[in-house]
Amino acid sequence: MLKQIEGSRAVAEAVALARPQVISAYPITPQTHIVEDLSAIVKRGGLGACEFVNVESEFAALSCVIGASAAGARAYTATASQGLLFMAEAVYNASGMGFPIVMTVGNRAIGAPINIWNDHSDSMSMADSGWIQLHAETNQEAVDLHIIAFRLAEQLSVPVMVCMDGFILTHAYERVDIHTQAQVDAYLPPFEPVQMLDPDEPVTMGAMVGPEAFMEVRYLSHHKQLQALEVIPQLVDEFRAQFGRSSGAMVAPYRTDNAQTVVVALGSVNGTIKDVVDDMRAQGACIGSVKIGAFRPFPLAQIREALAGASRVIVVEKDLALGLGGIVASNVRMALRGLPTPVYTIIAGLGGRPIPKASLHKAFDGAMRDEIEDPLFLDLDHKVIDRELARMKEKRRSGPIAENILREMGLVGHKLG
Repeated sequence: MLKQIEGSRAVAEAVALARPQVISAYPITPQTHIVEDLSAIVKRGGLGACEFVNVESEFAALSCVIGASAAGARAYTATASQGLLFMAEAVYNASGMGFPIVMTVGNRAIGAPINIWNDHSDSMSMADSGWIQLHAETNQEAVDLHIIAFRLAEQLSVPVMVCMDGFILTHAYERVDIHTQAQVDAYLPPFEPVQMLDPDEPVTMGAMVGPEAFMEVRYLSHHKQLQALEVIPQLVDEFRAQFGRSSGAMVAPYRTDNAQTVVVALGSVNGTIKDVVDDMRAQGACIGSVKIGAFRPFPLAQIREALAGASRVIVVEKDLALGLGGIVASNVRMALRGLPTPVYTIIAGLGGRPIPKASLHKAFDGAMRDEIEDPLFLDLDHKVIDRELARMKEKRRSGPIAENILREMGLVGHKLG
């Protein structure tokens, strides 16, 4: 059924259709509307015996659903930014013990400095925690990915993050096709846990493991990720057959036929990139794009195949590994190891900075001439940077960088001396 609906509320409806038995909630922008709407659904009896638990922190939110999953319940929570960092210990525990939890991450920058707007630094900080990471380009895809995520998590007994760009998707109103309960029930069977706490068959979960066995246990977690590379395409095909719509592909090429330059990205920025590709194609440029839908497990073989014919690759990413550069680009380079294809990195949109088509067009033009910095920080104000570096060189007590930059830009207080 088509609805004009906010992204967060559409996700809440999709999660409800998956019939979770325990939902834990702690508010943090921009995911709060998801759990708010789920609380309303539970209150009016829309989820039967589902237990909605208001907890005291994000760490408690994930700990709660870990306990619920251990008891054999289908469990869900959501978080963002600093909340995901606060969960960090429990994030690793959930994957290490193989609990099939689904969690929405409303992607948002992490501090300091404090910032509530969108980039991918939060989910990237947990990329190697053992959770599968699925990234949505649109709100329709976010809705679909949650249904796929429950099926995937429970088939492999592994936790899954569904990442959707904060505000850009979570707070955007657009037309979304909401599934029927009958469709979801046909696609997602009742939860049958691989492991659960049962007094009649007692087991130990989270046991101490020493050097003699730790590597083997970790390898099996790695093996589950490798299994997901095979399972995800199968579930996507089944989803298409059930719902009549393609969604959730690990790799999705766009106009890559005969493309000499291919742009790679995660999340909602792919929509802007596709517009730029269309404009540049109309001007005669041989350019295309590839959307990565699953960042973990990283689809090395599929990326290599999708980029095999490219003369150059440009990775646009909303994250930054300080002291290194692009996180996604590093993974793409791994996929292309042994090939001479240059991979350029464009760091864009940090802390919610807009990513204009004109700026991308200019950057892509430079890359196509192989005349681009690597990494390129899109629309970085170099004059402000240079003045701050000079100030730091001139005086030891140059002051807090964040406040200095705000003063330089005339956004707070008086001018610097």
